Amino acid sequence: MSRVAPPRLDAVTQSIYITSAEGHSGKSTVALGVLDAVSRVTPRVGVFRPIARSTAERDYVLEMLLDHDGVDLAYEDCVGVTYDDVRDDADAALARIVERYKAVEAQCDAVVIIGSDYTDVGSPAELAYNARIAANLGAPVLLVLGGRAQQGQGETLGLSVARTPQEVGQIAALTMPELLHERAEVFAVVVNRADPDALDEVVSSVRHVVDAAAAPRSRTVPVWALPEDRFLIAPSMRGVLRSVEGELIKGDPELLTREVLGVVVAGMSMVNVLPRLKESAVIVIPADRTEVLLATLLANASGTFPSLAGVVLNGGFELPDAIVRLIDGLGSPLPIIATDLGTYDTAVRIMNTRGRLAADSQRRYDTALAMFERHVDTALLTRELGVARPSVVTPLMFEYGLVDRARSDRRRIVLPEGNDDRVLRAAATVLARGIADLTILGEPIEVRGRAIELGIDIRDAEVLSPFDAVHVDKFATEYARLRSHKGVTYAQAADTVTDVSYFGTLMVHLGLADGMVSGAAHTTAHTIRPAFEIIKTAPGVSVVSSVFLMALADRVLVYGDCAVIPDPTSEQLADIAISSAATAEQFGIEPRVAMLSYSTGESGTGADVEKVRAATALVRERAPELLVEGPIQYDAAADAAVAKAKMPGSEVAGRATVFVFPDLNTGNNTYKAVQRSAGAVAIGPVLQGLNKPINDLSRGALVDDIVNTIAITAIQAQGSAA
Repeated sequence: MSRVAPPRLDAVTQSIYITSAEGHSGKSTVALGVLDAVSRVTPRVGVFRPIARSTAERDYVLEMLLDHDGVDLAYEDCVGVTYDDVRDDADAALARIVERYKAVEAQCDAVVIIGSDYTDVGSPAELAYNARIAANLGAPVLLVLGGRAQQGQGETLGLSVARTPQEVGQIAALTMPELLHERAEVFAVVVNRADPDALDEVVSSVRHVVDAAAAPRSRTVPVWALPEDRFLIAPSMRGVLRSVEGELIKGDPELLTREVLGVVVAGMSMVNVLPRLKESAVIVIPADRTEVLLATLLANASGTFPSLAGVVLNGGFELPDAIVRLIDGLGSPLPIIATDLGTYDTAVRIMNTRGRLAADSQRRYDTALAMFERHVDTALLTRELGVARPSVVTPLMFEYGLVDRARSDRRRIVLPEGNDDRVLRAAATVLARGIADLTILGEPIEVRGRAIELGIDIRDAEVLSPFDAVHVDKFATEYARLRSHKGVTYAQAADTVTDVSYFGTLMVHLGLADGMVSGAAHTTAHTIRPAFEIIKTAPGVSVVSSVFLMALADRVLVYGDCAVIPDPTSEQLADIAISSAATAEQFGIEPRVAMLSYSTGESGTGADVEKVRAATALVRERAPELLVEGPIQYDAAADAAVAKAKMPGSEVAGRATVFVFPDLNTGNNTYKAVQRSAGAVAIGPVLQGLNKPINDLSRGALVDDIVNTIAITAIQAQGSAA
């Protein structure tokens, strides 16, 4: 076997090999965190799995990582060999791994490599073989150590035992020499699922071992510890469905994402079952005990018993028609799964069901990323890895920048549409990632109950009823004062302010929130009309307008106005340009403003051209510090070669970052054409010109769109408070 020199950390393509010393260490959590951190600072990130358990069944960890927004590779290209290949001829398998890895490396700036899983088809020499692979791929190793002792059956439901700091240190002492013997360079160590009350002690114990083993190397090996989080290892109801080979016969399929935190076997009468119900438990009920099933459904709906994750009916008995009709009449969304297995086998399979990171639960995905960000210095990780920030900015990198900016100075955002599942899911992500503080409007029991059913965590959000008497009185008094010139009385105002858009806008107006995001279930007019009446325009701005942040493959442009003003005057067009430049600057985009028209410079005439020419002159008069050019055609504004021919010597032509369209028809169609034809990510519309930030969502908004808009609104609020 040939030996290789330790990998250089300054290679053109930077890679990191994530391996563990044993199975079930939570390596996928660490891999997701590393992938997310690297994706923030480099545009082309790859994933590679040297050894897969099977070619017949797809590797769910690899699939989860390939689904990450920063990765664009085919599954088949990212797998090296199988365990069978390694057992048949380890050296030939290693050569094949290197060959397949090099094909991935050639397409990427950085590659996250995930070592093998220590499954039942593994071998005692698995760590050494992973070290050999890492050395031959030239990839430094991030070693994952398990903070929990393996307890076998039932371990996934919280029955494992935390290792002491000394025990974790002993695992490190056994592992480090094996890695170094194979000439693998240890880049960092992460202890996962560590005792939350002893994180510092665990890090200290492992660092002592690592420093001693790595001496006399000049570089200090970072050591981090992630605490145990039961939601990351808990199986979901969908996982339970798979394990018991069952069928969902009743309930809301959306609730199959909820985590299972316990098992209750209901083999007794309902009087004895009810006191034994547990929060987020799955209840195993023989299918012929229909009275217990009905009592369980009623208890779950009553609000006086714990909220359950689901029910599994075992034994293969058909429910009687009368019982089916009764269940349908109850309208319970609780998932009910039927399986032919007996009670013992059903319980054992549920106990042995392992949670799958991100494959089943957005909450688990958010929790994993948030925990990694809190406990691992990601800036140090990427810097030490040698991944530098490039000059290009991909859509994903821009979105990460929004999140980082938002949470650097957290603001409170109000979400009026607490009855929309997308809003609740986005709220859970925002809270988990620390992007903003939130107030959600809706009846607290209903909103929090639905969040529990969906298996998402919004405990840190304030949930406020728009009919809260104290707030309604305060808001009605203020609204009547603001609209007294329109003859609005207190009684009329009291009726108006219970509308969620007015209620949320008044929260922003009175400083109870820093911004508002709405529109997932309401029209644009319904969302922004209260802002026109209450928030009003900022000083020196005559109109409210909008921009889209257009994230292209390698840069971000600002398009305004594509959503609000149908046919702006020259004065309004100048306002739009100045506001759009300010918005660009707020989001880290150097403003170079192109006032668009169908002619460039002095080449054209006509009313539409003259409007743009007059608007350009007004911009130069009102904001002489701005780089602005107009009238100018889009190609001359965006393409350096065209600009050289049509407008040589211009500081804007060919380099524009802010594109101001002459009317809504042109702007709206252009942004949609670029979005669809060029694959750009259109973030917005972002409203501008208001005294305080209010932003509108599309009624087709996805959860990620809502998260991005909340981050944008929080950043705008930071600027408003400056």
